[in-house]
Amino acid sequence: MTRAPRIAILGAGIMGSSSALLLARRGASVTLFDAAAQPFSAASRWNEGKIHLGFLYNADRSLGTIRHILPGGLAFKRLTEQLIGCSLDPATTTGDDIYLCHRESVVAPEAMQDYFRQASDLIRQHPDARRYLVDVSACRTERMTARELGAITGSPDIVAGYRVPERSVATGWVADRFVAALSAETGIAQQMATRVTSVRPQSAQETDGRWFVETEDGRHGPYDFIINSLWEGRLAVDLTAGLKPEGNWSNRYRLALFIRTDRPLEVPSAIITTGPFGDIKNYNSRDFYLSWYPKGLIADSNAISPPALTALSPDRTREISHSVLDSLEALLPETARIRAGIEQMTVAGGWVYAAGRGALSDPNSTLHRRSDYGIARLGAYLSIDTGKYSTAPWLAHQVADSIMPVAA
Repeated sequence: MTRAPRIAILGAGIMGSSSALLLARRGASVTLFDAAAQPFSAASRWNEGKIHLGFLYNADRSLGTIRHILPGGLAFKRLTEQLIGCSLDPATTTGDDIYLCHRESVVAPEAMQDYFRQASDLIRQHPDARRYLVDVSACRTERMTARELGAITGSPDIVAGYRVPERSVATGWVADRFVAALSAETGIAQQMATRVTSVRPQSAQETDGRWFVETEDGRHGPYDFIINSLWEGRLAVDLTAGLKPEGNWSNRYRLALFIRTDRPLEVPSAIITTGPFGDIKNYNSRDFYLSWYPKGLIADSNAISPPALTALSPDRTREISHSVLDSLEALLPETARIRAGIEQMTVAGGWVYAAGRGALSDPNSTLHRRSDYGIARLGAYLSIDTGKYSTAPWLAHQVADSIMPVAA
């Protein structure tokens, strides 16, 4: 009988956890490493959960981002439900997203509308268009009338609005189901509260051979494969493997507000685009996500290793929450209703890695594209740039297939 491969996976967010579940179910012996006390403790739990169809990247006129990001977004529901063993419907927003064009957007309203038209054409033509969180096989984007726009915002800073059939999922809900699935999988050993410092091949001349994981607590292994799915510190670990990073990158630590209200509120999910603005997500009329990029961005680094951050003081946390609410309320008056109904609020976030650099207020910033993510490989060592939360389960299948392909 062939021995089950031993696989180390670094990072227990949605990318690492999806890979771990897939590989363990194919018969691998998986060890899942993370510096946190439990999986899904950072960015994979604390984000807006937008399952991208490509509309956000309307500054990429080449359509390269949407072509790359669309298959993962359309497959997210099907693949994630297989991984967690239940429907995503209870965690999915029920209404179309509203995209609002700010007068300081890096994309003019007419150009944005033209991009949305092209994006809709690509979505309708995709064979998986019916398998998104909702059926988007008849995808259309509608420009809002002045009256419709005025019902959402009275601000002269918002110059146009569009309804798009994009949805989001409540990431905390999804995280809890992933954590349960990991605990139930006997083929996965969780090595939590363990920070990985480096990886080394058993033989410096044979990167296709077995590898060791080195942590602050000692050496682990050997493993037949190592999959680096970290967002915080992935490049530093890559360097120890001999895999040198290329191009530009950005490590950003972003905070947002996660609010539960004391009563149901019919507030639309809206995103102010394209640039350093913010958004509101309404998951189920009581659970909301609110962000304002300039106030929630507390660190931005292009270093190989992002800087260590200290815990925010209660005063600083209050300052950020008030600033986010004030900034959104100035453009989206319905924010006041959410604010008045707060029953519980958490200010949280995590490190986000992206290939690219520059300010989001700069139309030439490469952060307005997201088409360079994927798998880099050095023998039995794989490093994964996840790209977006929404593309992780789809990319995890590619990782698993490259190591343990399913027989036809």
